[in-house]
Amino acid sequence: MNRALLTILATVVLSAIGIGLTMPIIPQLMRDVGHTSELGWRFGAFTGLYALMQFIFSPILGVLSDRIGRRPVLLLSLAGAVADYLFMAMAPSLALLFMGRAIAGITGASMAVTSAYIADVTPEDQRSRRYGQLGACFGIGFIIGPVIGGLLGEWWVRAPFLAAAAMNAVNLVLTLLVVRESHTARDSDVGAKGRMSFNPLTNLRWAASFKSLLPLIGASGLLVVIGEIGGTVWVLYGEDKFAWDSLTIGISLACFGAFHALAQAFIVGPIAERWGERRALMLGIAADSCAYVLIALANQGWMAFALMPLFCLGGIGAPALQSLVSASVGPDQQGKLQGVLASTASLATVIGPVAISTIYFMSRGSFPGLVWLIGAGLYVFCLPVLMRKSGMPPAAS
Repeated sequence: MNRALLTILATVVLSAIGIGLTMPIIPQLMRDVGHTSELGWRFGAFTGLYALMQFIFSPILGVLSDRIGRRPVLLLSLAGAVADYLFMAMAPSLALLFMGRAIAGITGASMAVTSAYIADVTPEDQRSRRYGQLGACFGIGFIIGPVIGGLLGEWWVRAPFLAAAAMNAVNLVLTLLVVRESHTARDSDVGAKGRMSFNPLTNLRWAASFKSLLPLIGASGLLVVIGEIGGTVWVLYGEDKFAWDSLTIGISLACFGAFHALAQAFIVGPIAERWGERRALMLGIAADSCAYVLIALANQGWMAFALMPLFCLGGIGAPALQSLVSASVGPDQQGKLQGVLASTASLATVIGPVAISTIYFMSRGSFPGLVWLIGAGLYVFCLPVLMRKSGMPPAAS
C-alpha cells in the first residue's frame, strides 16, 4: 500500500473521529444555546439536516473532482470543516448552530471524493479490499470519537467541537503534504465542462440512464436501509428484549464496532479476490439475513453477543457491491458515480430510520423482532443483482 493511500485512509479515521467527537454532546449544546430543556422536533431536524446536505452535495463534489481533480476538492472540504467546527464551537444561538450543521454536511460529502480517489489508484480486482479498509477506518474513528467526545464534554460542552477542528486541521496538513493528485483530466472531461450541472438530480438521472448500473445503485441504497435497522433499534431492542443497562449497551456497541472493523479490514479483500465480488456479496447477504432472523428470535442477551461475528460477516457485502459499481464506469466518471452512491446512501439514512422506528414502535408490544425479520426479507430484492451478468455501460457525460 503506497504512502498516499495510507494517508487517505488515515484522513478517513481522523474525519470519523471528528464527527464522532461531537455526537455525545450535541443534545446538551442545543439545550444550552436554545435555552430550553425540550428539544422536540429540533433534534430530529438537526440530525436530518446533515444527511440532507450530503444528499445534495455528494454528487456535486464528485462531479467537481472529475473536472478539477480529487486533491483540490479534498483540501477545500477539509479547510471548510476546520472553519465550520470552530464556528459551531462559538455559535451563540440555535439558528447559527443549524447553519454550522448544514456546512458540516457539505464538507462531510467529501467521502464521495475519497472513494473516487481509491478507485483511481486501485486495480479493479483489489477495490473490494480497499473499500473494506475504507469502511473499517471509518468504523474505527466512530469507536474512538464518541469516547473522547464524551470525556471532553464533561469538561466543557464546546470542547469536542474544538477537538474536531484540530482533527480536521491535522487532516488538512496531511493531505496537503502527502496526497498527490490521482485523476488527470481527459479529453472527455474537458469537452464536458461547458455542460457541467450542479443540480444533484441531474447526476441521479445520469445514473438511472444506465440499465446495468441502476440495479446496482438501488441495491446499494437498499443495503444502507437494511443496515440502518441496527443503528436505529439496537439500543431500544436491548432494553426491551434483554433488559440491558447502559453499561451493557455500551459494551455491545463497542464490540459490534470492533468486529465490524476487523471484518471489513481483513476479510472483505481475500474473499472478493478469491471468489469474486458477486459471491462475496452473496455471502454477506446470507450472513446478515441469518443474523437478522436469529436476533429476532433470540430470548437471552448473550445470544446477541454470540451473533456479532455473523452480523459483521454480513458487512462484507457493502464493499463488494461498491467495487462492482465502481467497475461499471470509466475512470473519468468515478467522482460522479461515487457522488451518486453517497447521495443515495444519505437519502436512505434520512428515510430509513423514520420507517424503521415507526415499525418498531408499532410492533414492540407484541413482537419487537418484527423489524429484524423485515430487514432479512428485504434482501430478496437484491437477488436480481446477484443473478445479473456483469458488464460496463457505455460512457456518458
